Parts: sequence; C-alpha cells; structure tokens
Amino acid sequence: MTPCPLTAGLGLKPQHYDEALHCSAPGLWWEVHPENYLAGGGPRLAWLDAIRAHHPVALHGVSLSLAADAPPNAAHLARLAALARRMEPAIISEHLAWSTWRGQYLPDLLPFPRTHAALHRIADNIARTQDALQRPIAIENPTHYLHIDGHDWAETDFLAELLQRTGCTLLLDVNNVFVSANNLGFCAQAYLDAFPLHAVTEIHLAGHHADPVHGNALLIDSHDAPIAAAVWALYEQVIARTGPVPTLIERDDQLPAFSELLAEREQAHSALAKPLPQEAACS
Repeated sequence: MTPCPLTAGLGLKPQHYDEALHCSAPGLWWEVHPENYLAGGGPRLAWLDAIRAHHPVALHGVSLSLAADAPPNAAHLARLAALARRMEPAIISEHLAWSTWRGQYLPDLLPFPRTHAALHRIADNIARTQDALQRPIAIENPTHYLHIDGHDWAETDFLAELLQRTGCTLLLDVNNVFVSANNLGFCAQAYLDAFPLHAVTEIHLAGHHADPVHGNALLIDSHDAPIAAAVWALYEQVIARTGPVPTLIERDDQLPAFSELLAEREQAHSALAKPLPQEAACS
C-alpha cells in the first residue's frame, strides 16, 4: 500500500497522546521539540516510538542557537543525531535565532543584526549541524517585536544566501510573517513575494494575541489561540504559488479539545489535498 503524502500535521502534546496514537486522518503527521526526547530510554521516548510506528514525525528544534557567537553544543548535537537516527523524521527544522550566551541558556529565541559576519557564522553552524545529522535541515523565519539597527541584509535575502551556502531548506511560518509585519510596520505580502518559496519544505500556522498593554500595536506569537483569518488568507496565497507543502498547526498553550485541533488541521488539509479515491485506503 502506498502511504498517503504528508499534508497537515499537529504538534504532539502529552494531553492528547491516546487520541493522537489512534487518529487515522489521511496525511496526518506529528511534530515534536526534540529537546523533550533526548534520553536513552524511559516512558516519554517509548511514547514517541509508539507514535512513530503509526505516523510520520518531524523534529522542530528550539535550542541549537544557530545565530549564537559559538558553534552548537557538540554533546547536544550528538544526542539530536542519535534521536534522528532512531526516529527517521520526515523533517528536521530549527530557528534563525540564538538562545545561548557563554554557556547560559535563555528561555527565548532572540534576534540579531543580519550582518555579513552573522551570515558567515550561521552558515557555518548550519553546515556543522547538517554534517552531524547527515541531512539538510529547514530554517524558520523568526518573529520580530522591535527594530534592530545594523542589518546588512534584508531577511529574505539573508535566507536565500543561507540556502546557497549550505544547501539547507526553509520552514515558512506564516504567522511569524503576519505578526512581524504588524509589529515592525512592513507589508506581509511584499515579504512573501520576496521569500524564496521554491525552497520551502514545511509551513507553520499558529495563533497570536494582542499585547495586554499595547494592544494590536504589538502582537505576540503566543501559539495559544486559533489561527487568525488574515493568517489563513496569507497561507492560501502561499500554497497557490508553492503547491502542497507539509503544514503544521502549532498550538502550545491553552490547549483545546483534540477535536478542535483536528478541525483546524482539517482546514489546512483540505487546502492542500483535494479528496482522492485512494485516500480511503490510508485511513
């Protein structure tokens, strides 16, 4: 039997483990933060093994700190490579950000000036990561909350240059584009027009909310709400140009019932794949 192609996926949460394990929606896949599974054994890893036996899995890293002023931690990278060998993930991705400083880990994905020096350093860190994993990784466009001076590159050009230097692919987070455009005052559509869409191997969709003090002048990429209509509209414009690309619904807080997540997931699935007769064999 030919497996169904990946369409829309969900972030895998412990609260929904049983429902996730037995869900048979066509094209479904699951994404996890590998940092939660970097162990030699135990119940959490056994849980992921069980999910992987039924569904494709993707690894979405949050701590390689590719934009830091130092290479990725070698021990962490070795553990990530071991997990990747075990899970054979469909996609491995990371953020265009930094989160470590002089051995200290910071609980955020932090911005940086897109300088020539930063480009060289990040390209080297991506290459080190890909050498360890023996495969390309997808780099995610960041969310922005404030203007930073000192850029030598537009973000879309910076990402395109990383592609050329490393052979990586891109993870396009449409909600990040919408939130950043609102916060920094640029046009989301113009950003997407300049984005290297040919290299996108995964798309993220998520919810956001207005800052309690500044209101809609400052949107927060919170992953704790349904996807906004404006983000859905941008997404539909993107896939009209790219064709079907595996798309993840991110929900990390204020988790609703599993059925509500599946309904959002179905909206993305329907946009990506028209119902086909053979889909029944995949369920």
